[in-house]
Amino acid sequence: MSEQSANPQTTTQNPEETNAAATEQSPLTALREQIDALDIQIHNMINDRAKLAQDVAIYKKQTVSDADAKSHKNPIFYRPEREAQVLKAVMERNTGPIADDKMARLFREIMSVCLDLEAPQRIAFLGPIGTFTHAATLKHFGKAADTMPLATITDVFREVEAGTAAYGVVPVENSSEGVVNHTLDGFLSSTLKIIGEVELPIHQNFLVAEHTKVDSLSRIYSHQQSLAQCRHWLDVNFPNIERVAVSSNGEAARRLKNEWHSAAIAGDVAAVEYDLHKLYENIEDNPSNTTRFLIIGHEAVAPSGQDKTSIVVSAHDKAGALIEILKPLSEHGVSMTSIETRPERPNKWAYVFFIDMDGHIDDANVTAAIEAIRPMVKDVRILGSYPKAVL
Repeated sequence: MSEQSANPQTTTQNPEETNAAATEQSPLTALREQIDALDIQIHNMINDRAKLAQDVAIYKKQTVSDADAKSHKNPIFYRPEREAQVLKAVMERNTGPIADDKMARLFREIMSVCLDLEAPQRIAFLGPIGTFTHAATLKHFGKAADTMPLATITDVFREVEAGTAAYGVVPVENSSEGVVNHTLDGFLSSTLKIIGEVELPIHQNFLVAEHTKVDSLSRIYSHQQSLAQCRHWLDVNFPNIERVAVSSNGEAARRLKNEWHSAAIAGDVAAVEYDLHKLYENIEDNPSNTTRFLIIGHEAVAPSGQDKTSIVVSAHDKAGALIEILKPLSEHGVSMTSIETRPERPNKWAYVFFIDMDGHIDDANVTAAIEAIRPMVKDVRILGSYPKAVL
């Protein structure tokens, strides 16, 4: 018996098999090498962009006016209209195979990192961590932003007014549940402006922790609005389990850390932040449910090309006041997108109207319409002109 045949694990590979394996791997190897080469180019270009962002920051600091310098006023680094224009351009020139919105999200994160290099921006939002407002904050400012969760909408207004936070994010309207009155009321006692908006599709998930005993569930936590938005699904799937309303979906997710018999209803951000498992996804009764959030800050925003203007009007107490207010909008070709009514405190039976319209205050027809309204009412205040939500 030969030495080769005596050792069954010693084999001689057929040269033809070796060549076939090499031929089979070579196209994949070539593709990977192309990807590696492109990765190097992308890496270098992102750093080149970041260096230009730093140059922009240096220029802004060097050209700050003497008056602003004396008042210790910092230059403006975050420009909502510029970012909206860049993201819209990304989607317009995109040719795939990556979807337009996903490509824009990639650029959103690059811009977020570059802005952080220019000047870190602290963003206050209605917390705690894991809420849909947190998700809206990350969607609008990117994950490089320095976020600051706060307990109430009033706290968000206060911290931005004080300068502790550069900007704030607050919910204003849900397509199923309606307007958020606390946010509208915040503008009645604040001089802050609306500088942007975010629209966030609301997808609810049924979350459990690693230690949860699913067969023994006895309690489901969530915010009262989320429980309402998932009522039918819960009635079908968990009709006999107690539903407990808490202050936020983030708080609902947090409670699972110390409870083995509970579940929570919350969004994707809460699942990530609290390391929870999505037992069921997208359980909301209305799949088109969307919440609109406002970005609040101090400065006015230049036109982006696709803008909204928000005003608050204090009307005289007389018949036909609202019809009289709306007439100039129609006469000047301004499209109203929404109107909400709130009590004008402390006056009894007096009301103010929050009106959103298409266009920027710098547009001639928008300015003309607002100026035509002024003589008819007690007061008109422009809350802001800002880019329409892009993503």
